[in-house]
Amino acid sequence: MTQKDYYEILGVEKDAGPGEIKAAYRRLAFQYHPDRNKGDGRAVEKMKELNEAYAVLSDPEKRRRYDSMREEYGSYAYDRFRQRYSEQDLFRGSDINKILEEMARNFGFRHFDEVFREFYGQGFQTFEFSRPGVFGKGFIFFGPMRGNRHQQRVSSQPGILPKLLGMLAGYFLKKASGIPAGTQETDRHDVITIDPDDARRGAKVSYIDRKTSRQIIITVPQGIKEGQTIRLKGTVMNSGYGARPGDLYLKVRFRKGIILMLKEFFKI
Repeated sequence: MTQKDYYEILGVEKDAGPGEIKAAYRRLAFQYHPDRNKGDGRAVEKMKELNEAYAVLSDPEKRRRYDSMREEYGSYAYDRFRQRYSEQDLFRGSDINKILEEMARNFGFRHFDEVFREFYGQGFQTFEFSRPGVFGKGFIFFGPMRGNRHQQRVSSQPGILPKLLGMLAGYFLKKASGIPAGTQETDRHDVITIDPDDARRGAKVSYIDRKTSRQIIITVPQGIKEGQTIRLKGTVMNSGYGARPGDLYLKVRFRKGIILMLKEFFKI
């Protein structure tokens, strides 16, 4: 393996706090985001390095173990660390998806799942769940698997292991959120960005459903405030026997100038 150092990748000191680490990742991820570097394979590889470094250094336990190996093995710490941590281990619990989704909303980049599919192929799955008062979303990473020969035979069949693990993950997520197993979750939540002038006087605006790529024309109520939600009843078409159309909840965000957006995003 090539010798790397997570602190050097993010350009932070060893004693950097969580806020500094997140700010460094935001800045560099914006710089090397594939939507700003189309066709540049080096930018994709740099982003993958940034994702890995942030996933480790933003997690207190992973960071503690990496620091311990860094002190013991010096420049070989990365090798030792990666021998013990699979791709699943590295990204488990990471909030990378939230940061990249924030970029998508603020700067018009592709959504997190599209970007990660470009990075890692079909090696991960996204999920979301909702019920009255509860909404969550995230991702589960299925990287190269280590294990015995039986595990290797199973994982060598495309799609089988991720599908099985995805089903299990969905079951446990529903249990954890209090959603009864076997129920059809129909509603979805997203954000719509509109001009303040359209909000003040009311207007018809276009919204692209990121799951179906379907264009929907929405009537924005006159005087709606930033942070309020527009409910589109019966807009979400769900598959499955007996599934009813769901509602789409769009949280309103006002469009801002690029300088203001950059200042807010990077906390300048």
